[in-house]
Amino acid sequence: MRGLIVTSFRVLILIVIFMAGAAATVMAQPSGKGPGTVRIVASFYPVYIMARNVAKNIPGVTVTSLTPSVSGCLHDYAVTVDDLKKLAGADVFIVNGAGMESFLERVITQFPRVRVVPLAEGIPLIYGKGASGPNPHVWVSISNAILEVRSLSVAMEAIDPVHAKGYRKNSDEYILELERLRAQMQSELAPYKGQKIITFHEAFPYFAREFGFEVAAVIEREPGSDPSARELAETVDVIRSSGIRTVFIEPQYPLGAAAAIARETHVRVLTLDPAVNGEDDDGAYIRIMRKNLEGLKDAFSK
Repeated sequence: MRGLIVTSFRVLILIVIFMAGAAATVMAQPSGKGPGTVRIVASFYPVYIMARNVAKNIPGVTVTSLTPSVSGCLHDYAVTVDDLKKLAGADVFIVNGAGMESFLERVITQFPRVRVVPLAEGIPLIYGKGASGPNPHVWVSISNAILEVRSLSVAMEAIDPVHAKGYRKNSDEYILELERLRAQMQSELAPYKGQKIITFHEAFPYFAREFGFEVAAVIEREPGSDPSARELAETVDVIRSSGIRTVFIEPQYPLGAAAAIARETHVRVLTLDPAVNGEDDDGAYIRIMRKNLEGLKDAFSK
C-alpha cells in the first residue's frame, strides 16, 4: 500500500511539472494562437524576403506577404479587404517603416493586438531636396538590409522566445551571406567610385552612398507620375553636360520617359533593380543585387 501511495505521489508530481511547463510554453506565445504558432505578415516584398530568411524552418511559424509582389513600393498603396483579412489573423506585422507604408496608422488602430515591427527604426535616413519626409528605400543598401535583418531577429526573439535560438541562427547565417555580397560589390565597384548615375525614381540614394556613386538626376520622382517637359529637359541637360552615357531604369516600371531621353541623348538604357518584387525565394534579394553589380560593371566599363 505504501509503495502504491509513493508511486501515485510521484505520478502527481510529474503531472504538475508537465502542466507547468505546458502553461509556460503557452504564455510565451503571442496571444490568440495555440502553442508553437506564430503568424508573421510582411508589408511588401523586400521585408517579406528578410522574414522568410529569419523564420526559415522554425516550427509553427508562417510568413505571408500582405501585398502582391507586383505592388512595388507602397507610397500610395491602399489596403484591400484581403489585406485586412490577413492582418486579422496575424500575430506580427513586419514593416519597413520610414514612411513607406502610408497605411500603417490605420493598421495600428484597427489591429491593436498585432505586434508591429518597423525594421528601418534607428537607421540614419536620407532626406531629398524638397522632400516632405525621409527616403524610405533603406534596404537597397546592403548594409542597411543587414541592420534590418538584425532588428527583425531581435524582435522575433523577444516575441517568440521559445524559438529565439532558431531566429538568431537563421539571421546570423543570412547576414553572413549579405556581408559576403557587400564585400564582393565593394571590391568590384571600387574602380568606379565617383561615377554619376541617372535613375528612374528615388530608390537609390542609400545604394549610391554605400558604393560611392552620385545620383545626378532622377527621371521620375514617384512611380507612375510622368515628368514634365521641363524636368525632361533638365535631365537631358545633365546628361549632356556630365558625359553620362547610361540611364538606369527599373524592371517594375515601363520605359516611357527613359526611352525618350535615350532617343534625345543617345545614351544606353540599362536596368537597376531596387528589389521591390521578384521570385518567392529566400535567395532572391542576393540574386537581384548580384545582377545589379553586373549591370553597373557593364555600364561603367564601356
